[in-house]
Amino acid sequence: MAKFRLLQTLLLSQGLAVPGQMHQPLPAPRRWLELVHERRYHQAFARDQLSAAEQRRIGLPATAPLVQRSWLAVGGTVLTARLALRHGLACHLAGGTHHAFADYGSGFCIFNDCAIAARVLLAEGAVRQLMVIDLDVHQGDGTALIFAAEPRVFTLSAHCLSNFPLHKQHSDLDLELEDGLEDEGYLRAIGDRIPDVLDQVRPDLVLYNAGVDPHRQDRLGRLCLSSTGLLQRDRLVLDACLRRQIPVATVIGGGYDALEPLVERHSLVFRAASEQGRLHGL
Repeated sequence: MAKFRLLQTLLLSQGLAVPGQMHQPLPAPRRWLELVHERRYHQAFARDQLSAAEQRRIGLPATAPLVQRSWLAVGGTVLTARLALRHGLACHLAGGTHHAFADYGSGFCIFNDCAIAARVLLAEGAVRQLMVIDLDVHQGDGTALIFAAEPRVFTLSAHCLSNFPLHKQHSDLDLELEDGLEDEGYLRAIGDRIPDVLDQVRPDLVLYNAGVDPHRQDRLGRLCLSSTGLLQRDRLVLDACLRRQIPVATVIGGGYDALEPLVERHSLVFRAASEQGRLHGL
């Protein structure tokens, strides 16, 4: 959890953010969680009453700081989405827990923050159509299943085919990538598809999971992108959205390495957002 504070410090020190741009979310209320998650599940997690098998599936112990962080991160993703609708672009310093399903957590994910944010905005009538662009190295399986029968949310996942989860779900569009794919091949794989799908769907908002685990040094990745490749990926996604005047909210997604290089990689989407915001007059 230390990476979240370190990321904020890095952004401020690099001039990628100033204190006036920082917004403090409130923890998500229970009514938001229950637009996606069963009450039995979120109560059992909060009270440390999950079974041993359920805890193993998540991979994290239900400590008090983790419980607090989980509620706060969801609130942060909803706030980021609202700010994106207001300003055109907003970035969350957490979020992207896309392996969480309605009634259980998985793969270090407790609550599916992007799914909750989408449901909140749809319920409020703030949007009519959303798109989730998930470029974490692992498939956004929880998100895909949650919205499998929801035409108002289009799910796109570009992920390493051989990687976790073993049993994939069906997103509206899955781009399945082979092990060892490098910058040029990766950017070619997503470079035409994302703009085409944006033109097809015309969402009112994009929720962008900018996971950094496709990096060649990531411990759990299996792809071979450089930091420059990740930055180019983020520029591509943000430019494709903003040139179509589609607001975009970003979350940091996954990444598995020592803290210093990991935080540096997570900062890349903020660098891309700073550049693209200026280019598009935001």
